[in-house]
Amino acid sequence: MNGPVKDYICLDLETSGLHPKYDKIIEIGAVKVRDGHVTDRFEMLVNPGRKLSAATTDITGIRDGDLETAADISRVFPAFLTFSQELPLLGHSILFDYSFLKKAAVNLGFSFERKGIDTLKLARKFLPELESRKLEFLCSHFQIPHTPHRALGDAAATQLLYEKLCGLFWNEKDFEPQPLVYKVKKEGPATPAQKERLYRLVSLHKLELDTDIEKMTKNEASRTIDKILGQYKKSAGNSSDLSELLHRRSE
Repeated sequence: MNGPVKDYICLDLETSGLHPKYDKIIEIGAVKVRDGHVTDRFEMLVNPGRKLSAATTDITGIRDGDLETAADISRVFPAFLTFSQELPLLGHSILFDYSFLKKAAVNLGFSFERKGIDTLKLARKFLPELESRKLEFLCSHFQIPHTPHRALGDAAATQLLYEKLCGLFWNEKDFEPQPLVYKVKKEGPATPAQKERLYRLVSLHKLELDTDIEKMTKNEASRTIDKILGQYKKSAGNSSDLSELLHRRSE
């Protein structure tokens, strides 16, 4: 590598929570950089099939109503894949974003292996004297325009931060893209039997779930069934329907 990477995708996600195993992507934002210049942008909301927590809405400003007409990840991810091509990924804590995308890719049957550059790691190494290496703080420190906690705004700011760090600290070793590694197993959709059990439980106990049953994975359905059964286990002896369900736990 004769100089800083000039062709890459600068990426940021907004998610329903911090854990890719349980949480969902709600927005993807990215800028495409060719020969050191931004040539294209990608911004799409994603319907997660569940209600957002108040904390997520407070942080991102994204509301359930904003996502009602948004496409789900099965449509958004292929569009992002086409946009990003095979370019390396750049991000502030890029493995966080990659882990959510890798989970989506595996579940949808896509291959998604990428190299990446992490501006958070670079900032931690080269700016240890700063009180924080959060993106918002670094943008304020370097006077970089920034619209925080929205995917495209964070991606655009991260791209400018990367250019700043390259100008101040570039060396071949630390700025070289590294393979991104996140291991995840494919999760199939909830089975018809799981869906039936959930609908019966919801009807029996007059429940309102935060997650759309039709969009649940097999693991999500299993966890939800276990949670409901555990909550109402004491009343199992008074309900033949629930008693049956207790003996027909999801696989």
